[in-house]
Amino acid sequence: MDDEMTGGEYEAARARGDALLRGPRAASVHYDSGRDRVIVRLTTGIEIGFEPSGAEGLEHATAADLQGVEVDALGLAIRFPSIDADFYVPALLDGILGSRSWMELHHPTRKAG
Repeated sequence: MDDEMTGGEYEAARARGDALLRGPRAASVHYDSGRDRVIVRLTTGIEIGFEPSGAEGLEHATAADLQGVEVDALGLAIRFPSIDADFYVPALLDGILGSRSWMELHHPTRKAG
């Protein structure tokens, strides 16, 4: 099995990566316990927030679990290491807070990708 990329495959993969890095990414993230929101500040300066209880994997998270949130993957993800939960920032921008089946069950009016 040949695992090497052709020049065209490499360029296509690089173009996809460049496009992701040009879009909004997480610059910082924190848990606001007073408002019970995870707040993501994007590289564009815009902030988005969501209730942890409405996100897959965070429904039973403690305040300590939520305080440990960090930016990962060059800003394309946020991660809660103590509970092994990750969220893809471009999906968060689309209101996606979990897998397709989880979204259908918990947020039936929103469509997961």
